[in-house]
Amino acid sequence: MHGTRIPLAKPDSRAITIRLARDPSDLMLVTAIRSAVYLAEQDCPFEEEFDGNDMVAAHFIGYVGNEPAGCLRVRFFGDFAKVERLAVRHQYRRSRVSFKLVQASVDYVKRKGFRKIYGQAQDRLVDFWAHFGAKPLGHNRKITFSDFSYTEMLLEIEPGPDAITLDSDPYVIIRPEGDWDRPGVLDASAGRAVTSPLRELAVADR
Repeated sequence: MHGTRIPLAKPDSRAITIRLARDPSDLMLVTAIRSAVYLAEQDCPFEEEFDGNDMVAAHFIGYVGNEPAGCLRVRFFGDFAKVERLAVRHQYRRSRVSFKLVQASVDYVKRKGFRKIYGQAQDRLVDFWAHFGAKPLGHNRKITFSDFSYTEMLLEIEPGPDAITLDSDPYVIIRPEGDWDRPGVLDASAGRAVTSPLRELAVADR
């Protein structure tokens, strides 16, 4: 999994690839997939599905061949991450794109050093989330929204051996989200001489 765009595959390819959303076009794909699933199939009101959190989250897009087939959203809190808004277009539900989306998100959260993943699963999907080791949280709090009943789920994880911490290479920390293992544009800029181009301007403004 990484954040760059996938290379074009043969039209009949069933290969599944997952990547992070990077730009407004990617968010349009996410919007289209979730609209097809939640608005069209589940009659979810628009303002409930698009809840104001999309610009403060990481989004994963799953492809089957070249076709965007599913998506998932991750948001971050103090000591846990929340995985949510998993949506797969109906024609791809027999593929494993939903599993690969969730696994990619779990790996991503581990890399960021979190130890807990929280979710709210539709009651009918509790067994799906249990496949990844998630368990009902146990608060017995009744959650209903957008006409469905939900169960709070918790997945306890260990940060990956390559989790990013304050001791990580500072260039790793500033690389594009999810592409931490590949040198980014700021790595390349480090090869330039230090000129502090605002120095003279700062002195002139005093």
